[in-house]
Amino acid sequence: MAATMLASKQGSFMGRSTFAPAQQQGVARRGSLQVTAGLKEVRDRIASVKNTNKITDAMKLVAAAKVRRAQEAVVNGRPFSENLVKVLYGVNQRIRQEDVDSPLCTVRPVKSVMLVVMTGDRGLCGGYNNFIIKKSEARIRELTALGVKVNVVCVGRKGSMYFSKRKQYNVTKSFSLGAAPSTKDAQGIADEIFASFIAQESDKVELVFTKFISLISSNPTIQTLLPMTPMGELCDVDGKCVDAADDEIFKLTTKGGEFAVEREKTTIETEALDPSLIFEQEPAQILDALLPLYMNSCLLRSLQEALASELAARMNAMNNASDNAKELRKALTVQYNKQRQAKITQELSEIVGGAAATSG
Repeated sequence: MAATMLASKQGSFMGRSTFAPAQQQGVARRGSLQVTAGLKEVRDRIASVKNTNKITDAMKLVAAAKVRRAQEAVVNGRPFSENLVKVLYGVNQRIRQEDVDSPLCTVRPVKSVMLVVMTGDRGLCGGYNNFIIKKSEARIRELTALGVKVNVVCVGRKGSMYFSKRKQYNVTKSFSLGAAPSTKDAQGIADEIFASFIAQESDKVELVFTKFISLISSNPTIQTLLPMTPMGELCDVDGKCVDAADDEIFKLTTKGGEFAVEREKTTIETEALDPSLIFEQEPAQILDALLPLYMNSCLLRSLQEALASELAARMNAMNNASDNAKELRKALTVQYNKQRQAKITQELSEIVGGAAATSG
């Protein structure tokens, strides 16, 4: 914009080819001042772009360091999740002939859905937050069209600010994502989900978060968290399926002798528990204790993946901003040099013209 204004100013000045002799000297002075002011404006803008470039480079490096730690957190949490799945598999094998009555596995007609939306706490991360919000709004419209009530639980300040300002959305609770999601953070969200599901305020719980794939790729995902069901399909009171087309569902079942974990899209190598192992409690009671732990583990994993995706998006956004700043700085430098050369040429022409007039 500044370059356009400078060009228009310079063009309008140079376009005046005829002046009255008495005004010619004054106009030349005003023109010289105008070019000088333009040079100062361009020089100041170059300095501003240079400072902005330093900031974006620093933010890119910070995001790169943080996303590496977030990746490590996701990887370090996998052994616990895998061992928990193995234990669940062993317990499930023991009670496969029994009718398990766990509150987290209760399937009922869906009248109300709790939508847990995981966004970031800050911006400057490209379209990361916007993608999650748009996907959440599309899911809310889809459920509302089926006559299902939707309660929104926001994780992350950006989502909380967006949905809280819009009265058509029923925001029941808000949480902060934080710089490093911990088990305590996941437990707080899990308590809210568990209480709502057990009290039958929500018949289905879905997560909307961004699954971390790589530093340049992430995928906004809708995932059914509760109820944990082997059927994988939940219906509303009219018998219509309320699962999303690309939904990922936790399934408590065995497939080919292995515990099926639909969330991971892969099976984890499991072994049957030692037949001589004696449970101090009924396997069903142990399962009731393990399922909330498994749900907390899945929530923590989702929080870590969401944070890693946000940091990767911020790193890429800052990298693009740095590249754009370098290009803009280069273009402004060329413009500054052209205007400076034009000013020098004009001053030399005035000096030569004045010397010729004096000698004549």
